[in-house]
Amino acid sequence: MSHPDSESSPAAPAADTARVLVFPPLLFAATFALGLVLQWAVPIGRLPPLPARIAGGVLLLASAALARWSRATLQRAGTNINPNKPTLALVTDGPFGYSRNPLYVAGLGLYVAGSLLFDATWPLVLFLPMVAVLQWGVIAREERYLSKKFGAAYEDYRPRVRRWL
Repeated sequence: MSHPDSESSPAAPAADTARVLVFPPLLFAATFALGLVLQWAVPIGRLPPLPARIAGGVLLLASAALARWSRATLQRAGTNINPNKPTLALVTDGPFGYSRNPLYVAGLGLYVAGSLLFDATWPLVLFLPMVAVLQWGVIAREERYLSKKFGAAYEDYRPRVRRWL
């Protein structure tokens, strides 16, 4: 007899998941870390210190608040936050009434805030390639999954709410 958790390992997601290519927080963290290493090894550019720090601080606070609101909304709906686990409910209220991906908007905001606060230009250079991986390796897969799982309810939601902002 097998344990229920032994049916799927972290390397092989269960059938009822979006099968994302990379765990989004890992994508953000790894890209940011690579950017910091590159900034240290091959420094490029300097950001204006005071404006960068002020913008970084404001963006950090706003993005952290959006992440908390999004997470709380998903928890209240009783669904999984991790895209490697099944989605149990289609959430369309709270921040999901303004963006289909508020957690990713928050993550990207935190990423940019970190770049500004650390005065690191390389993470900003890596930003668009990272967003491309996020779009095609995560979001497109999640949208196909949600469309299959929730059908008409998700198809009605998509045109009403923007993907990003």
